[in-house]
Amino acid sequence: MAAERGARRLLGTSSFWLCCLLLLGRRAPGAAAARSGSPPQSPGSGVRTFTPFYFLVEPVDTLSSRGSSVILNCSAYSEPSPKIEWKKDGTFLNLVSDDRRQLLPDGSLFITNVVHAKHNKPDEGYYQCVATVENLGTIVSRTAKLTVASLPRFASQPEPSSVYAGNSAVLNCEVNADLVPFVRWEQNRQPLLLDDRVIKLPSGTLVISNMTERDGGLYRCVVESGGPPKYSDEAELKVLPDPEVTSNLVFLKQPSSLVRVIGQSAVLPCVALGLPTPTIRWMKNEEALDTESSERLVLLAGGSLEISDVTEDDAGTYFCIADNGNETIEAQAELTVQAQPEFLKQPTNIYAHESMDIIFECEVTGKPAPTVKWVKNGDMVIPSDYFKIVKEHNLQVLGLVKSDEGFYQCIAENDVGNAQAGAQLIILEHAPATTGPLPSAPRDVVASLVSTRFIKLTWRTPASDPHGDNLTYSVFYTKEGIARERVENTSHPGEMQVTIQNLMPATVYIFRVMAQNKHGSGESSAPLRVETQPEVQLPGPAPNIRAYATSPTSITVTWETPLSGNGEIQNYKLYYMEKGTDKEQDVDVSSHSHTINGLKKYTEYSFRVVAYNKHGPGVSTQDVAVRTLSDVPSAAPQNLSLEVRNSKSIMIHWQPPPPATQNGQITGYKIRYRKASRKSDVTETLVTGTQLSQLIEGLDRGTEYNFRVAALTINGTGPATDWLSAETFESDLDETRVPDVPSSLHVRPLVTSIVVSWTPPENQNIVVRGYAIGYGIGSPHAQTIKVDYKQRYYTIENLDPSSHYVITLKAFNNVGEGIPLYESAVTRPHTDTSEVDLFVINAPYTPVPDPTPMMPPVGVQASILSHDTIRITWADNSLPKHQKITDSRYYTVRWKTNIPANTKYKNANATTLSYLVTGLKANTLYEFSVMVTKGRRSSTWSMTAHGTTFELVPTSPPKDVTVVSKEGKPRTIIVNWQPPSEANGKITGYIIYYSTDVNAEIHDWVIEPVVGNRLTHQIQELTLDTPYYFKIQARNSKGMGPMSEAVQFRTPKADSSDKMPNDQASGSSGKGSRLPDLGSDYKPPMSGSNSPHGSPTSPLDSNMLLVIIVSVGVITIVVVVIIAVFCTRRTTSHQKKKRAACKSVNGSHKYKGNSKDVKPPDLWIHHERLELKPIDKSPDPNPIMTDTPIPRNSQDITPVDNSMDSNIHQRRNSYRGHESEDSMSTLAGRRGMRPKMMMPFDSQPPQQSIRNTPSTDTMPASSSQTCCTDHQDPEGATSSSYLASSQEEDSGQSLPTAHVRPSHPLKSFAVPAIPPPGPPTYDPTLPSTPLLSQQALNHHLHSVKTASIGTLGRSRPPMPVVVPSAPDVQETTRMLEDSESSYEPDELTKEMAHLEGLMKDLNAITTA
Repeated sequence: MAAERGARRLLGTSSFWLCCLLLLGRRAPGAAAARSGSPPQSPGSGVRTFTPFYFLVEPVDTLSSRGSSVILNCSAYSEPSPKIEWKKDGTFLNLVSDDRRQLLPDGSLFITNVVHAKHNKPDEGYYQCVATVENLGTIVSRTAKLTVASLPRFASQPEPSSVYAGNSAVLNCEVNADLVPFVRWEQNRQPLLLDDRVIKLPSGTLVISNMTERDGGLYRCVVESGGPPKYSDEAELKVLPDPEVTSNLVFLKQPSSLVRVIGQSAVLPCVALGLPTPTIRWMKNEEALDTESSERLVLLAGGSLEISDVTEDDAGTYFCIADNGNETIEAQAELTVQAQPEFLKQPTNIYAHESMDIIFECEVTGKPAPTVKWVKNGDMVIPSDYFKIVKEHNLQVLGLVKSDEGFYQCIAENDVGNAQAGAQLIILEHAPATTGPLPSAPRDVVASLVSTRFIKLTWRTPASDPHGDNLTYSVFYTKEGIARERVENTSHPGEMQVTIQNLMPATVYIFRVMAQNKHGSGESSAPLRVETQPEVQLPGPAPNIRAYATSPTSITVTWETPLSGNGEIQNYKLYYMEKGTDKEQDVDVSSHSHTINGLKKYTEYSFRVVAYNKHGPGVSTQDVAVRTLSDVPSAAPQNLSLEVRNSKSIMIHWQPPPPATQNGQITGYKIRYRKASRKSDVTETLVTGTQLSQLIEGLDRGTEYNFRVAALTINGTGPATDWLSAETFESDLDETRVPDVPSSLHVRPLVTSIVVSWTPPENQNIVVRGYAIGYGIGSPHAQTIKVDYKQRYYTIENLDPSSHYVITLKAFNNVGEGIPLYESAVTRPHTDTSEVDLFVINAPYTPVPDPTPMMPPVGVQASILSHDTIRITWADNSLPKHQKITDSRYYTVRWKTNIPANTKYKNANATTLSYLVTGLKANTLYEFSVMVTKGRRSSTWSMTAHGTTFELVPTSPPKDVTVVSKEGKPRTIIVNWQPPSEANGKITGYIIYYSTDVNAEIHDWVIEPVVGNRLTHQIQELTLDTPYYFKIQARNSKGMGPMSEAVQFRTPKADSSDKMPNDQASGSSGKGSRLPDLGSDYKPPMSGSNSPHGSPTSPLDSNMLLVIIVSVGVITIVVVVIIAVFCTRRTTSHQKKKRAACKSVNGSHKYKGNSKDVKPPDLWIHHERLELKPIDKSPDPNPIMTDTPIPRNSQDITPVDNSMDSNIHQRRNSYRGHESEDSMSTLAGRRGMRPKMMMPFDSQPPQQSIRNTPSTDTMPASSSQTCCTDHQDPEGATSSSYLASSQEEDSGQSLPTAHVRPSHPLKSFAVPAIPPPGPPTYDPTLPSTPLLSQQALNHHLHSVKTASIGTLGRSRPPMPVVVPSAPDVQETTRMLEDSESSYEPDELTKEMAHLEGLMKDLNAITTA
């Protein structure tokens, strides 16, 4: 009743809701449909309220026995009372003539004398209660299973046994699971009473613990399931006295895995036998269970574990451990916990109008995951074009009709059970219009863009409201022959276009448009019949693609036939690629599986499948990744080195095998060593994990040992290294006293530094940990530096010239510092430039003390192998000519990079003349040096070698992405960003993705390419007050990096001052926009406006309009003639000024006849004139901003003349190959079968590719060419002057931009250009770009051109597009004004005076 009272209170709400519902319609699917909390109505309008209709009691699963009676409860609430019926196994029961089944007054089903036989089971099955209210609807309950216990059969029976007193006994009696509740036990033919010591397990088994003599006797189990009781065999149980001897532990009953539902009880049986009597304890997932203090965990007789009220946390592995002090045994079992379906979100009641779309939401949980089906008024909802299951479980109803009204139920079901929840849908009548005029039908409804899956409609305002600023529009559409109509509304008042998405290809749709004002909906337009474009019938992606490794070198891939085959599948192409590479391979397959052999061991590969039919390749599947199986390593560890620590220990160092040869996860290393004199006696040590060194201790003094190391995987041991030898010291070094004085100290002064070299103490039996160098002017105690014990020279830097320094050197160990050795030196004056080499080892006068230090390695070279690996090689002059190492020397390689400057050295040891340095950063310069150590002697560091690692695709996205609106242009935004932190190479460009849906697939986002290292970009012609999401991706020569996180930006709401210029721009000829196809019988408005809405701007008189057109035409012709005459009569003295002016205009572009750096102009598809226009480029060779009016989505693709297709594709291909051949080809290879979007980039096309295709067109050259030639046509001159003025107008902005030249204003008048006296001279270094102006001159105003319009890269039939060419007066005047900017000021004054005289003569003629 509370729900009913709440629904009635809703009748008092305001009429505002209904008005909003009528005016706004559906903003998003289901968004405008009113939920149960807000019924839209007007006072006294009698809007129906939601009727409470639900089940009070639903039937539950029931177990019965043959011959007994059963009640399945059901009760439903509604006013009026509902009619109750029952279904069994989906079919209605006829209870009127049924003697055994009858309907009780509350709706429950009563079954008397349940029938159940082997071949006749009429009562067992699934039952469902159905409640119906006339003229309201029907609801169904959950289904309940009625199970009838089967005839008794014993799977196992009790057997005679003898048990020692104090132990436990188990007597089996296994019957069908449905009979377990009917099992009981008898002892000596008397009912057996159960207690804590005697229990019956859920399986029917009897367990008796702590046996006594009275437990002996005859036992049998009895099954009573409605018929005569059935008895098992009798078994005698004997109790023997305790023999007081031990016996082995055995399990009489072990736990077995079981499944339980949340809330049920679980019993894990466990009974053990042995002497002494064992105790039972339990563990779960290796944690001990406390059965004494827990309320839910109980230890039953014999040791079984009972868990009451099971929860999800109880799932896991349980261990039963039996222990009698002498022995321990254990058994385990798995407990799986399931959960019945449960609603997280139930459907809610909805108000809606006809033609709207709604969504019933339903969110469920359960274990296993439940399946969901929908029922409307008791009947199953079958998914179709208008009833769809979205977001897994939600029901979407498209284009509501009156018959959709009723009750909808979401039914969730899994292996455990099922549940239902419902909601009511009420279809409201449209409220009557309020007093006031209603709009008439919208005019000129046309389909301006027709694709395979969307149609763009445009229209004009109704005749009753020519301005229509406050009108909203609803577009109703349906498939031809279908009564169900859908509606799409405009996004804001005054908008007169809508794009209908998600249509079917090659399907006829009927459209009509209605306008609404504040009083209500007006008249509907006449139906418009439009057929979508046909779609190439290509196969869809192959479903259920799976890949699994079959061996260390092979992987098997399986898949199924595509669901949308669209024709017979001819074959499949299987693509695969090793992870981390960009080379994809493919193989043709005719079946649904294929095994690829010869792969690398323990390497991850990605796979995808493309199906082919007679039309070509279909949609690729998603990539699936799998790794080949592991194997033993195929190579030995690298860089094995030995370091003698003392007389009894040697330290071993090594590096893992090369990554390509590890063949799995390295689990450890096996070290083998032996005495060189006893090669048969080998000792083995195992090192686990990733440890790369091991100290071998307990060796003999002064003994040579051989060592070798092998790597381990889970598959076994790989090959070992060669034997490497080292000899322990005869005696340990002494560290009970400080070291002796170093044997020598030498200093070598330079201007600002002093090179210090020394030799170690003569007594080398004392440990030296390092050396302390002190220095200062007049005193050695000003500064102290400590160096490693291996070092033999040091350079003291940042000293003052011509200064006397005192230097001291002391050896030290853990005891302290030894006796110092002193030396002094005077740094050289500034004027002394005789700097000599800094390497003391090469100084000719440096004394060579005894023992001599090792000579450093020479010929150090760095060979770059990959983006993270460099091989270092060197030579050792102290070795024989064949460079074979026969002693225990080892080499130390160190490396570092100078970025950042404070990077520390890394080093590693090697025992060969090469070392593989891995783990480096991509595209980074490293320096390397090597030193050699033999015993206690070491060399200085060698000369450095340098190497730069190869580039790698960026591994981090661009950062600091920001989006701001351009001041004064609310439809234009500026995207700024910073380069990626890990560019891994020179960034060659960026790709900007943007969309209004952040969850859309990435191939549905609009792409804006940015070439070069620009960090900002403009995007134009966006929709006002719309949220956009932006992502950026960087690329270098190796490919594309990851995308940045999506950045949201909402375009501003334009005020009146901002809206007008943008609206004009959208229809002007210079903004790259395109007018819709209005049909062959379309008549332009009287005003001649290019407004996209088609509404007249002012009611001008036709005579006045004619006068204006004639006057403008005459003036324009005169101006053209004057400029042409002026250009042809230039004197020789004016030629230099002319060239200077030309250079000032186009100098930044370097379009000179003899320039070697000339770049051809970019070609842009001009949307309005359908011409190829040159784009003026910024003077900056690397501009940081571009202004790219490219199509925003597939609807905006510019129509192009068919004759130009080859040129356009050639230009795009040449650009792509020049820009990044590797990366683009990689993308094409990886997704060759996926849709691509082709668009021009903001960069100059390659010169070479254009020069190879010279034009034979005889049209005049573009403005950039004719500007600096002697013979110019007026059109070319005007074009170049306007180009220059555009550049000057925008030069005041802080960021240079590239401009698209508007269509020439004089093209509207058929005035041919004055031909030059001789053949036109073309610059040989510039290509001759054929324009379409000649076609424009020879055609009438309403010439029709075709454009190939498609979706997602598919070809489409041509579509006629009307190309209007009449300019407006304002644009022509501006062009004439701009044309003067290419002259010198004094010349301009003279010409203006001459022009003024001509104008006076013209006025006199027209007046007369």
